[in-house]
Amino acid sequence: MSYKTSSLVPGDLDNLRRRSVAESTENCCDSEHHHRFPRLQIHPNHGPQHPEMGPMATPSLDASAHHFCHFTPKCLLAVHRGLCTAVCHSGAHCTSPTRGGEEGWHDGTSKATIRAENEVEAHREANNYKFGFRKWKGNVTEKPLEDRSDIDKELHTDLSIARHQEVSVVTFGNIVYVFLFGWWISLFYLLICPVMFLTICGASYGKVCFKLAWYFIWPFGKSIQKASNVTNGPVVMSTNCDVIPNERDSEDLIEDKDCGPLLVSSPIPVDIPAPTLPPKKPSKHWCRVSTYIWLLLAYPVLAIVHSLACVLSWMLVFSIPVAKMNSRIMTTALLMAPEDVQILKLDKTVVCETRVILCCYHAFNVYYYKYTVQGINIFALNLLPLVFMTLTVGYSDRQHKYVSAETMFTIAITSIIPLSYYIGMGIASLSAQSNFAVGAVVNATFGSITEMTFYITALLRGHRASTKCYEEIVKAALTGTLLGCILFIPGICMTIGGIKHSEQRFNSRSAGVSSALLFISIGGVFAPTLFSKTFGNLVCESCSNTSGNSSIPFICKDCHYYTQSETDPHLILSSIEPLVYTISVLLPASYLIGLIFTLKTHSHIYDIQISDCHGGHTNAAGHHVVHWSRWRALVVLIVATVLMTCCADLCTENIEPILTHSSISQYFIGVTVIAMVPEIPEIMNGIQFALQNNISLSLEVGSCIAVQVCMIQIPLLILFNAFYDVGFVLVFSDVHLWASIFSVILVNYIFMDGKCDYFQGTALVVVYFILLALYFFAPSPRSC
Repeated sequence: MSYKTSSLVPGDLDNLRRRSVAESTENCCDSEHHHRFPRLQIHPNHGPQHPEMGPMATPSLDASAHHFCHFTPKCLLAVHRGLCTAVCHSGAHCTSPTRGGEEGWHDGTSKATIRAENEVEAHREANNYKFGFRKWKGNVTEKPLEDRSDIDKELHTDLSIARHQEVSVVTFGNIVYVFLFGWWISLFYLLICPVMFLTICGASYGKVCFKLAWYFIWPFGKSIQKASNVTNGPVVMSTNCDVIPNERDSEDLIEDKDCGPLLVSSPIPVDIPAPTLPPKKPSKHWCRVSTYIWLLLAYPVLAIVHSLACVLSWMLVFSIPVAKMNSRIMTTALLMAPEDVQILKLDKTVVCETRVILCCYHAFNVYYYKYTVQGINIFALNLLPLVFMTLTVGYSDRQHKYVSAETMFTIAITSIIPLSYYIGMGIASLSAQSNFAVGAVVNATFGSITEMTFYITALLRGHRASTKCYEEIVKAALTGTLLGCILFIPGICMTIGGIKHSEQRFNSRSAGVSSALLFISIGGVFAPTLFSKTFGNLVCESCSNTSGNSSIPFICKDCHYYTQSETDPHLILSSIEPLVYTISVLLPASYLIGLIFTLKTHSHIYDIQISDCHGGHTNAAGHHVVHWSRWRALVVLIVATVLMTCCADLCTENIEPILTHSSISQYFIGVTVIAMVPEIPEIMNGIQFALQNNISLSLEVGSCIAVQVCMIQIPLLILFNAFYDVGFVLVFSDVHLWASIFSVILVNYIFMDGKCDYFQGTALVVVYFILLALYFFAPSPRSC
């Protein structure tokens, strides 16, 4: 092995590099523009922004004669409007804009390019813009750590690197650590310390316990290292330590390697013989009696302590660094020879990164809400044990001896959240790795499985109990999903996105397609309700005349249009049921026409194109490393669907005490809890799209769910009732009718101009809460 140095004089090398760079940059892209490309090509001051993709590259009219070259080895997901685009085999993506005038986004010259890590991610991005496909924000493939942001790298560190830290370690989170974890972990070490000293031969471990007790009180800014790696200094200097260039050199080296000079001579290697390392002595640690005394007396207790700290800090999410620290201590430091455990304070003057056993700077990190394990978000992963606990307790304690029905309903409805997340990720992963036909079938079937499981189990339970209350809850949940997807999801996304971005633009034509389908959906779903009000009978519970004079009008209470067989036995059978069956055929047909319109005949509305490239993270076989393969995604979908059915069954079983004894209106329970809890993962997806200035996808999240509710879920409920009569009649109450119609009209008015801000979003959210207040104070349904 040898170290290589260069014989080229540094001054000559700098002059030659600057001269060559100046000549070579004439044929290359602007450096500032090029370094913005790894995320997204953004030209904020050249024309209108692209409404679908957020920030975009829009050339001005003066720049139409030039060519913009983007060099990248990655896959590109491009949206083109009036552009001639060529994808070069060498990795250069050259675009020649044309003149188009100051027109709208869909008629003028605009271009946006989204960088996809590989072909699978490019398909996932493209599926997000397809009508009828559920939108998914997270990656379905593993992203190389070196390509991630600094924040993401910090989240996935294993705390084995000691680096230069400029900020102070005295933070609020670290102080909270002392009160939550530090004092009692240190206390256990102090209690075990005298025990090891009493064993005489385990005295060396007693010293280690004493040092670790002081370490866990305040572990920040300290490192645990192996004694054999520690030299005279406090920190080992890494032999491959990067030299920090000065300002002049950094300006020369900032250019990309594709635009670098070609005339620079290669450095002349000079072989310097490396010193021979002394042979490593075998450790006698596992041959000592003290080691086994330590493993029998102290290690089991400390393992339990650190395991408890791991679990608690992991469940808190933002304190995951504490979990990593305890895990590393338990699996590494406590199994080392006591003389090898060295605790040193880091030298702030050292700028080199050094590998150590353990080094932690912060106990809390607010960005851990982004943390993923095998592509699974940390919150969904932490809620997974709740699902199995719910099923175990729910089916073993049906008499509610240990857990009340209200508590059981709460944990059962909460368990639906992670299952809905796994179903969404399974759909996205399977669709991204399959062709369009398979993706469309998967989205149409499993995309509505979350809501359908609850609706069907509720209708079955109501049929067995011979009560219409469950049917009213299902209708309230259907209406609540519509209101939430039409008002709340777009509103909260506009509000949060508008706070970060003053004004956001979106694809008004695609939003117009969704609005038209919503009008068709609402008209079809509530047509039987309007029919019953027009041709049904007005029935009042009680009418009275206090004066006794027949000429004075009677005062009637609780009047409503009644369509049941007791009043008119022929109305439902002869008119309403045929009308409902006709609508259940027309709505899916409209959905199919929407698919053909947006994906075939008028696909230019979305116009998503994927470049033919093969970059990204691959394994040894050359395939992209996906988190879930096709078979794994399919198995997850099936298992999550079965678990979802069980949780929905427990919800409907334990909701009865809430319906009968609660002072809250049953309308409000159906519209809020049952309707919106399963949609929490979709809400989070929409918010993340809005924060990235991609408000178009945020709006499509709500529209997609609302259209599927009306055009897929309700026809499926009608089909289910036709084969297994549970008494479901598609006639809604007045409050559902007018709230839905008003919401669709309002949202269509706001979506007209293709622009939005936080004020419009706040307006939608306020209207949603007004309708919730209406449901909260409304009397319960007559059947409940």
